[in-house]
Amino acid sequence: MSARLRLIVSTPTRLLVDDPEVISVRAEDASGGFGILPGHANFVTALSPCVLRWRLEGDERYCAVRGGVLSVKDGRQVSVACRRGVLGSDLDKLEMDIRAAGVAQAGVESRARVEQTRLHAYAVRQLLRYLRPAGLSESILGDGQGEGQ
Repeated sequence: MSARLRLIVSTPTRLLVDDPEVISVRAEDASGGFGILPGHANFVTALSPCVLRWRLEGDERYCAVRGGVLSVKDGRQVSVACRRGVLGSDLDKLEMDIRAAGVAQAGVESRARVEQTRLHAYAVRQLLRYLRPAGLSESILGDGQGEGQ
């Protein structure tokens, strides 16, 4: 029996991968790409956003991660903890899925920024209304409610 790695990939809410039959793992950190084979020395690194790749007998799998922590223990177990991971068995399809998710996330973030700006402006208007000295015209503050309205 040849040596194998056990690969565990998890997010805070989900176990993405738990496979005890992995032949090799490839990932990237700040220093570049690297590979892990059975018997690797104990190792811990912070992953860059990358596509984690691992080989099984006659197959290769992928998981896109935005970063995370990879550790090797006893030359037999590789663990990856990441905030978000997207699994795939076809690299081209995974790339399309990641791009689509990125576009959707950009829309969500844009709407959140607009809402944050709106709430900030409302809070400032409320503070000005509260802090306004007596007798200062509402129309000077520009809220559209001048004297006599």
